[in-house]
Amino acid sequence: MKYIIRSLKYFCYLICILALIILALVLTGFVEADLSKMFVNGYDSLWQIALIMLVFAIIYPRFGFSSRTAHLFGPAEEVRPVVDGVMQHLGYVEETTPDGTWSYRRRSPVSRALKMWEDRITFTTTGAGLEVEGLTRDLPRIISALEATREDA
Repeated sequence: MKYIIRSLKYFCYLICILALIILALVLTGFVEADLSKMFVNGYDSLWQIALIMLVFAIIYPRFGFSSRTAHLFGPAEEVRPVVDGVMQHLGYVEETTPDGTWSYRRRSPVSRALKMWEDRITFTTTGAGLEVEGLTRDLPRIISALEATREDA
């Protein structure tokens, strides 16, 4: 279900960006305001563009979100303060979760909006360390900060 919601959000995001680009082109006078003259296939281009964006939106969550292991060993009582400190330094605030995971969200509302409110980073303790799940582009920065902080301590 989370995958479908992310795909729909990304599809809407792509449509909004395209609409803003087209609006900017029309307002600056680079293209005419008539859609039948703006695109080669006229109004048929709209569903073709929407179909291409739908394909990208369906594929994106597969690569945009992932799970990796941070090699932090020890009991949760020792690891938790390290995670809290690093996440606060990186601009995240803790969320309350009922299960055994630790969850963080971006502190800045602007940053959250730019990430389509899909900015949650979750931590789950495993035998190999901490399982970190979230945006793929954020995970290397978070994991390297966690491992570097743990090595310094």
